[in-house]
Amino acid sequence: MKQVLQVTDPNVYASYVNAPLLHPLVSIIHYDELKHFRSSLNNYGVYGLFIQKSFPKNLSYGMKIFDASDASIIAVAPGQIGGAEDNGELLSLSGWVLLWSPELFKGTDWDKKIQEYRFFSYFFSDSLRTDTSEWGRITQLLVQMRHELQENEDSPALRALLLGYIQLILEYCNRIYLRQISLEDRDSSDMLKRFHQLLTNYFSDNLQLDLGLPSVTYCASKLAYSPRYLGDMIHKATGGTAIGYIHSFVVEKGKSLLMQGYNVSETAHMLGFEYVHHFNRIFKKINGITPREFLGRKSATAANSVLNQRR
Repeated sequence: MKQVLQVTDPNVYASYVNAPLLHPLVSIIHYDELKHFRSSLNNYGVYGLFIQKSFPKNLSYGMKIFDASDASIIAVAPGQIGGAEDNGELLSLSGWVLLWSPELFKGTDWDKKIQEYRFFSYFFSDSLRTDTSEWGRITQLLVQMRHELQENEDSPALRALLLGYIQLILEYCNRIYLRQISLEDRDSSDMLKRFHQLLTNYFSDNLQLDLGLPSVTYCASKLAYSPRYLGDMIHKATGGTAIGYIHSFVVEKGKSLLMQGYNVSETAHMLGFEYVHHFNRIFKKINGITPREFLGRKSATAANSVLNQRR
């Protein structure tokens, strides 16, 4: 299997790159201060913002190849996989990383509000491109946060302060995101955001275990649209179909489960498929290979990587 760093808490990644550990729930890493380190493919159990002047080429994000813009931000959320597998080469990057545990927001209004930020989604296919002033303001907030962590012991007051800083940074990110959406596509983008959130909640609540895969009719009724109107709006926003969007969403979740070590049958069941062959068919239609072939390719890549490292 492909080697994956399990980022179960913010300090797992900080330890991997030999950055200082500042707090059990928050990690702030300044790449410019680090020695060379090796890349990693990460399975995130935390939220994160990678705020960098430049990014390595051919990053994977949701098992897609992703080339980020310079001076931009990539957002990640729990359950996502992204990064670049360790190929033995040493990296030297410029910028910052902010990682925080979902526990920091637990019991607050932001526990749900953070789900509304579209830029955390696999389906947002661009980095957040900052201008000079935005870069300066966001990095200054990170500098101030780090000073607070370095100078103060953990306490409820410190956590509330950290939460405030993160909220402000996320609002800057959301302003950038909204700017990148053209005005004429704003209505369809808002609908797509609600549609995506509906699918996220569907699987978070494990409704698929009782109801099976979400249908276009089900989603349309929950969004107070007719199935045909929902289909038209999805086509306007993505160029594809509503059922195609659902299938892509499900397959991305399936890839994450396969990468975590579940077999094809287990993955199909966890996604709500009644029959494994149905999962196989949809997976191949979207990716051109079966789930087993996907696993085989990842295993071969991991084996080659190990051999190259030993050489």
